[in-house]
Amino acid sequence: MSIKSDKWIRRMALESHLIDPFIDKQVKHTEEAGSTVSYGLSSYGYDVRCADEFKIFTNINSATVDPKNFDEDSFIDIKSEVCVIPPNSFALARTVEYFKIPRNVLTICLGKSTYARCGIIVNVTPLEPEWEGHVTLEFSNTTSLPAKIYANEGVAQMLFFESDELCETSYADRKGKYQGQLGVTPPKV
Repeated sequence: MSIKSDKWIRRMALESHLIDPFIDKQVKHTEEAGSTVSYGLSSYGYDVRCADEFKIFTNINSATVDPKNFDEDSFIDIKSEVCVIPPNSFALARTVEYFKIPRNVLTICLGKSTYARCGIIVNVTPLEPEWEGHVTLEFSNTTSLPAKIYANEGVAQMLFFESDELCETSYADRKGKYQGQLGVTPPKV
């Protein structure tokens, strides 16, 4: 298994629609917004952007967090260019980019250091072979202060690992519950 470079990512994005929309270079500044948390193609990965749809966790109903029976009323939905996450809480968002992972590739989503250095952690998650959809991202605010994340800017990096052989059973073969997700998707069992 080997990590893939910018040349491989570019080729796969253009030929196989690995990433859509695909930004062919690292964007660090835009005329409209000024300073931007970088996104787009990097040396050995791809920095994804966060869309402007958020689900912010709140415990106004004093619910117990249960992955087998998650109460969706524990989220407040917002559409905004900025999401403020309450202290010691979390928010869900989705990538702007839609992914189609090949059968011989495993992709790992890692947080960007710009956010990590502020106490905002992106959950490390795999994108399994033949999974496709918008990636639902989880941002944990580990601080005792409110924390901001910005839509349409870089929030996480995807690393692509290609195997020498095809997996026996892919995510699509298993008919995984998150296959083809389009919006911010809460936990399912």
